[in-house]
Amino acid sequence: MKKILIIIYLSFFTSAYAAGHLSDKDRKATLQCAGLYYANSMIPQGSLELDKIVFSIAAKKFLTSYLVKEGVEENKVNTELNKSVDELYGKPYDEKKTEDCNKYIYKLIPESKVEIDKLVKSGIY
Repeated sequence: MKKILIIIYLSFFTSAYAAGHLSDKDRKATLQCAGLYYANSMIPQGSLELDKIVFSIAAKKFLTSYLVKEGVEENKVNTELNKSVDELYGKPYDEKKTEDCNKYIYKLIPESKVEIDKLVKSGIY
């Protein structure tokens, strides 16, 4: 009987953690950063260096996958990304906001810098 209770107990807490551990604040900030990266990726190459565009595409892809894995519905992610693009499209690249997002994401998500760099180098966005 004790074994069954232990298994149920562990299953409950493991599944609760797997559903996502992002706070509402972190979820919102991560969505905003993904939206910023998405908007940056749409800046014409003549207006922004190619490496920044490629990085933005890779970071947006990484964060989109991460958010879905953390339990955010894909439709919600897409809706929020589109809102960001609607707000930011046509505006110049914001170096400070982008760097702030980089720092935030690298701190929030372990190995995120490595994973985004892998995407950049792979050419698969």
